[in-house]
Amino acid sequence: MKVMIRKTSTGALSAYVPKKDLEEPIVAQELEGLWGGTITLANGWLLALPEMAVGTSLPITVEARRLSGGD
Repeated sequence: MKVMIRKTSTGALSAYVPKKDLEEPIVAQELEGLWGGTITLANGWLLALPEMAVGTSLPITVEARRLSGGD
């Protein structure tokens, strides 16, 4: 699924899923560099992010895979 990752005005990371019209804060990430690992959204969704270069600028839309959680 397409997911837009961005930094909020407070510096926190959030994810927006256009197909679901859902925006949730990212509450946990598997890897410090974000890319290539999993992230957990505030609603419980676990998403796998693609491998990308360190320092990839935000906001960016990526193809993520939902592993579990939520409805």
